[in-house]
Amino acid sequence: MVNTPNREPSRKPASKASARSAGSAVRKLRSPEEGPEGSKTGLLVKAKALLDRIEGTGQEPTGFSYYLILGSALALTAIGLLMVLSSSAVESIADGESPFSLFLKQGVFAGLGIAVMLILSRLSPEAYQKLAWPALAISVVLLLLVFTPLGESVGGNRNWIKLPGGMTGQPSEVAKLGMSLWMATVLVRKEHLLRDWKHLVIPVVPGAGLIIGLVLLGRDLGTAMILMLILAGAMFFAGAPLKMFVSAGLVAVAGVLVMVVASPNRMGRITMWLDQSCEVTTGLNMQSCNGLFALASGGWWGVGLGQSRQKYNWIPEAHNDYIFAIIGEELGLLGTFVVVLLFGLMAVAVVRTVMRQNDTFVRIFGGSIMVWLIGQAFLNMGVVTGLLPVVGVPLPFISYGGSALTITLAAVGVLLSFARPDARAGRNRAKKRARNLAQRLAPEPAGNISK
Repeated sequence: MVNTPNREPSRKPASKASARSAGSAVRKLRSPEEGPEGSKTGLLVKAKALLDRIEGTGQEPTGFSYYLILGSALALTAIGLLMVLSSSAVESIADGESPFSLFLKQGVFAGLGIAVMLILSRLSPEAYQKLAWPALAISVVLLLLVFTPLGESVGGNRNWIKLPGGMTGQPSEVAKLGMSLWMATVLVRKEHLLRDWKHLVIPVVPGAGLIIGLVLLGRDLGTAMILMLILAGAMFFAGAPLKMFVSAGLVAVAGVLVMVVASPNRMGRITMWLDQSCEVTTGLNMQSCNGLFALASGGWWGVGLGQSRQKYNWIPEAHNDYIFAIIGEELGLLGTFVVVLLFGLMAVAVVRTVMRQNDTFVRIFGGSIMVWLIGQAFLNMGVVTGLLPVVGVPLPFISYGGSALTITLAAVGVLLSFARPDARAGRNRAKKRARNLAQRLAPEPAGNISK
């Protein structure tokens, strides 16, 4: 009798269900997104991918940011002209003037600003650096003119000068752009010394402090806060350590609090903002409460373009700092959302432009302008919606003000010059596409043709 050798029992084939469960178990072991630690890692990866997409990291410039900045700026300017006409017509008629008077003045400055924007969009970073010191000198001279007989006080602030033709201009608007340009030029020339805080601070902080001090002498705290924000933005993009921002922020907050306590008007505004009951809608509470009433009455879709009720002298100077409330009343939440969206698109485009630049000057100058425009818009909308106490800061592109609109569009011209795609790179891309197309269309050599 032959004994058969003992063999190991054969394993039964796994069922489909068990195979699926095993595969899912392997995937769980391999997937970094699962589990408490893995989920955090996955979220970080996704967040970084989103930021890279916004910044345009690793992507060749295509001109998308250029047209996004240009389109959002022109759209905001058009909305501003429309809303200036709607919000100022009533007061103009009450003053015995044409309902189109302020609209036409704003239109002239808009045309001038667009012309300046197109000119500046063609300049190179080297050309801007040559204009830095003259820009600072012009800013200081204009701010000093405020304290001469040419100066004029408006709303308790002495920050205006008289222009030919009976118009007025605000030198602090010129100072915003001039100070940004000067700081970027100085910081980039000391780029290799910026690790030493002394070189980072001097002469940027004293020079910017001179401009901020002149603005504060005119009692314009709102504009001074924007200038401080621009200074902080320039320092950030220059690579200042975070501990410096903490120290400077504490000093700035202490200074603002001292100025608030020293002024009964500012202290009253803070008190009204902390209350926000709106039981009394006169005096210092008039603008803020009626602005909230305008936003509330607008609802989702608004009462209709030109149909605002709060602009009938319930909101003083409705076409200036509180024009966002008129937008919310006439165009509703949808209208305010469009304005916020346009500013958001501009911010994304500027971030893409600034973060993909290797030129330190471009990053500091462009970043300072971005902080200025977006920060001022946030501050204005925060005041109108009651999130912040009342500060006299206009809404860029939209509020009435010829000098503000012209300088704002000039700043957009600077951003466009940085976002403009290189013509040489565009030609190289076109040649590469033509070469690839020619290679695909070219006939194969006779030896390679299969018989």
